[in-house]
Amino acid sequence: MNRKKIAALFVVLGSVAALAGCASRQEVEALRAELASVRSTAQSAEQKASEALATAQDAKAEAAAARQEAQTASEKADRIFRAGLRK
Repeated sequence: MNRKKIAALFVVLGSVAALAGCASRQEVEALRAELASVRSTAQSAEQKASEALATAQDAKAEAAAARQEAQTASEKADRIFRAGLRK
């Protein structure tokens, strides 16, 4: 009789442990919804990062052009100044 009670107790405890360890369908659906939200947020962040990179590249190109124009203007001013000194 003792062995039967112990065996029954193990079966009951095993069943309870198995049921407690399994996620319910609602929990799984909630996790899927949260995962979809995280994916959406990640995609949005990736898009914004791509736009920021494009803007930064445009700004870099404009800065390089402005630097070249400034260097050209500086050289021209130097030539004018030196020409004035020679006279």
